[in-house]
Amino acid sequence: MAFTLNEISLLVIALVIGLVIGLMISGRGKYKRLWRDEQMAHRETIKERDARLATVASDRRAEAGDIRGERNDLTRIRGISAKDAAQLEAAGYHSYAQLGSIDHEEQAALESRLGREPGTIEREEWRLQARLLEAGKMREHERRYLEV
Repeated sequence: MAFTLNEISLLVIALVIGLVIGLMISGRGKYKRLWRDEQMAHRETIKERDARLATVASDRRAEAGDIRGERNDLTRIRGISAKDAAQLEAAGYHSYAQLGSIDHEEQAALESRLGREPGTIEREEWRLQARLLEAGKMREHERRYLEV
């Protein structure tokens, strides 16, 4: 039985396609496992970061003496609504001193917790506003942030 050139080319194409499909299947879920392992490592990293942030926040509250009582009206800061203030208090931020002393890592965590776009706290100058209010510079705060 003799094969024509068209039949031979079709046979070669079928063999190449079979080889490619075989190579794709032979991983037996290797890439899926790698992806799943990467996702689990990411979740662990997030948990560790949140635990570290909670520890830092509780240490700062203890240093500032805010564990028992000093609570400030966080809604005085331009950009913080009553809903945001409630979420901030749930996160452990009760005073201007705490909000004024957050670092960039805590800022990113707060923005994600509040559902804000990254950079919002920096752009709206929440830390500077909190420091002004903590220092009792109400007129300066009003002049800078409340007067349009």
